[in-house]
Amino acid sequence: MGGVTLLVVGASGFLGAEVCRQAVAAGQRVVGTYHSAAVGVAGVEPRRLDVTDRSTVRALLTEVRPDAVVATPYRYDDWTVTADGAAHVAYAAAEVGARLVHLSSDALHSGRLAPYLDDDVPTPIHAYGAAKAAAETAVRAIDPGAALVRTSLIVGEGSKQIQLCRDALAGRATLFTDELRCPIDVVDLAAAVLELVPSEYAGLLNVAGPDPVSRAELGLLVARRSGLDPAGLKTTTAVAAGVQRPTEVRLDSSRAAGLLRTRLRGVIELLAS
Repeated sequence: MGGVTLLVVGASGFLGAEVCRQAVAAGQRVVGTYHSAAVGVAGVEPRRLDVTDRSTVRALLTEVRPDAVVATPYRYDDWTVTADGAAHVAYAAAEVGARLVHLSSDALHSGRLAPYLDDDVPTPIHAYGAAKAAAETAVRAIDPGAALVRTSLIVGEGSKQIQLCRDALAGRATLFTDELRCPIDVVDLAAAVLELVPSEYAGLLNVAGPDPVSRAELGLLVARRSGLDPAGLKTTTAVAAGVQRPTEVRLDSSRAAGLLRTRLRGVIELLAS
């Protein structure tokens, strides 16, 4: 993978930073974009970018001429960043002939008992899920050869998900018992994304961990790993909280497991004492 230029859009984010670290270690030239928080990874060429400004996105990619683009930007409550921004990046990447790996989310599913397969159509029930679904639609229309990675809760030291669990154990937050996801370690996800860069894989791919757990169960795993008292864990249900968000969303990542060398570890293994 050495000798190529990789552009990571959203390099100051949790996943984007890990993609940068691994790509730099592999000997690639890495250009990483940020909007407000600076890029904190050594060896990365930082560039400020507003993905909602199409002309600025095009100008940056025309200047950098990357061989590949990993696109991770999102803002939970901002359609223009999550949906329009994804379209702008896809258009500019296609214009310069760069390979595109776009990061999507399980948030575009409504939730059900059966696991979701890679090609299941989006059924969003909230604004963020709809924005992620719209982003996928745009990317697939602009660049049919792009890889679109649907992932789940991203965990690892420093992740928002782990911090939320610690806050709930300290009584500062509440975790839902009826909201199931398939957490994945940020290191595994970044490695999987970088495996897809030189590949010819096109279309949707679920890349998540094999263990479906509720957010409350994740909190108990964090308590065990950290030696914290689980008795203090504050829990409720999404229904009781009146939150309109998908509940049970299990991603079937068997296609990715067969395609990639990277082993997608389950959260139970990751947080085992």
